[in-house]
Amino acid sequence: MPSISRRALLGASAAAVGLSLLPPGLATGVAEARAPMREDLPPAWYRFRIGDYQATVISDGRLPLGKPEPAFPASPPEQINALMRGAFLPTDAANLEQNALVLNTGSQLILFDTGMGESMGPASQMFGPTTGRLIRNMRAAGIQPEQIDLVVLTHAHCDHCWALVDAQGNRNFPNAQVAITETDLKFWTDDANKRGPEFMTAFIDGAKKNLGAYRDRMVMVRDGQEVAPGVLALASPGHTLGHSCYAITSNGRTVVNTGDLAHHHVLLLRQPLWEFSFDTDPKLSARTRARMLDRLATDRTAVLSYHFPWPGLGHVARAGEGYDWIQAPMDVTEVSQL
Repeated sequence: MPSISRRALLGASAAAVGLSLLPPGLATGVAEARAPMREDLPPAWYRFRIGDYQATVISDGRLPLGKPEPAFPASPPEQINALMRGAFLPTDAANLEQNALVLNTGSQLILFDTGMGESMGPASQMFGPTTGRLIRNMRAAGIQPEQIDLVVLTHAHCDHCWALVDAQGNRNFPNAQVAITETDLKFWTDDANKRGPEFMTAFIDGAKKNLGAYRDRMVMVRDGQEVAPGVLALASPGHTLGHSCYAITSNGRTVVNTGDLAHHHVLLLRQPLWEFSFDTDPKLSARTRARMLDRLATDRTAVLSYHFPWPGLGHVARAGEGYDWIQAPMDVTEVSQL
């Protein structure tokens, strides 16, 4: 019979004592939950400062793309899978966020992009039921839609302008002007552009309904000019022909709202020249992305990305031939969770 050491015997005795002090269920190895499972949503809003300006990121909810390969049709599937696995992401699901921004300059309340909304009925849920939360989350952050003075659009795609109006066509932001490039305004309200990918018809019908409600209060965005004090437009064409980023500067601090310059924080940063299926001009979009990412990394400029992981704040840093996304740490005192 094998001998048992004194150390082993003491260890077994201590374990027995420990088990006797546990609740009956745990002592027998059967877990008894003392609280129900939680299904909380991600934080609905996040507030921070840009110099003297107060900024609030408002979530419109998650936008799932499904399998990533169809969104990157010219990219090798094995490279897509390798990048997703390397970032500990599922290879069969590319999930994007929708990080709208409300900027309080002290004299104006400015909303950048509106999310999907409910204006187009069933089409408003073309990416699933997790979108369309901007209005309720804005109210949760203490901001009422009627307080918005200016809606600044990075471009006129569904997930950026379809919440300008409600399902009945009424303005969700009744006191606001809408800033957009003339190029995007013309392109996305022209029925002649209903060609190519299947989504084009819905995108144009939605833009016509939403933008049309504000035709008497449009502000035309021009490259290199301010749309509001401290808010500079930066032309970044390709995703749409009139897509714009916006550099927001106050008291020596700058954050660039990049809109849809890059949709995925891994795939399109590590491979900035890859083409994305929702781009109007994929090759121009890739060149613009490479140019802008180089500038943002060189200047070490803070970034707010519409589709990057919540709340979309951070920096891009060079990594080989591409870039890494460096998420900014969040101040938990400025987070609200519904």
